[in-house]
Amino acid sequence: MLDVALLGTGGMMPLPDRFLTSLMLRLEGRMMLIDCGECTQVTMKQLGWGFKNIDVICFTHYHADHISGLPGLLLTIGNSARTEPLTLVGPKGLVKVYEGLKTICPELPFQVNIVELEPNESINISVFYINSLKVNHKITCYAYRVDVKRAGRFNVEKAVALNVPKKVWSILQKQPSAEFDGKIYTSDMVLGDGRKGLSVSYCTDTRPVDALPNFVKDSDLFICEGMYGEEEKINKAREYKHMLFSEAARIAKQGNVKEMWLTHFSPAMPFPEMYIKNAKNIFENTLLGQDRKSVSLMFENEK
Repeated sequence: MLDVALLGTGGMMPLPDRFLTSLMLRLEGRMMLIDCGECTQVTMKQLGWGFKNIDVICFTHYHADHISGLPGLLLTIGNSARTEPLTLVGPKGLVKVYEGLKTICPELPFQVNIVELEPNESINISVFYINSLKVNHKITCYAYRVDVKRAGRFNVEKAVALNVPKKVWSILQKQPSAEFDGKIYTSDMVLGDGRKGLSVSYCTDTRPVDALPNFVKDSDLFICEGMYGEEEKINKAREYKHMLFSEAARIAKQGNVKEMWLTHFSPAMPFPEMYIKNAKNIFENTLLGQDRKSVSLMFENEK
């Protein structure tokens, strides 16, 4: 089971009833965060998932509404008694940005590792397989896809045929390899083919790009920016490198995603529900994001 929570739905500035767009994922007790604008830790506190087990924070880009909440959040994580390293991930420039921000959070009880991803690079951190795609904003910006992979079921016939000792069967169901009597055994010797996992895609601050439908293809959940609901805002969307509701819906439809949540609403759009039909007419399974809207995505055998 993969828990997903949209912490906020706003763009540019936090509002009294709308925090800035940010996403939290939780799997097997471990957590990751995508983006951390001003007040992100406030809505995290309201969500109630805690802070200590955040292993990785990804950034789409380095505009303030996506990263300015980082120093306060790191201090809060430190106060939660975390001592394990925490990894920050984002486009090139993250080291420079972090060096500036850490002047107001200079002493942390855990190590901060920084990974600057090349365009379209993938990385595995903790229990999360993270893929990136360079999109089209005014500065370098990435969309992310998080895949949760599942190993195959234990295959006793295979284990017996390959003379795998019973004493390592349970170990190989949890670990990639095990040693017994001086010989190394690997998990593929006792497991069947991999099972279908789960995928969540997150895209904000961009114009539509040709690679996006394939990047989000077959996602269980696609969270996409809808800065503007009104069709007549297309020129503004092009100027500021954002999307309309209808443009996000076309990507969802082309990518054959199961469900899409719209987010990153303009502060000048207090009632996004007025324009939801502009998306649903194209992709029916569109929902408006709401602060702390959450869902538990289930693996096939859990449903």
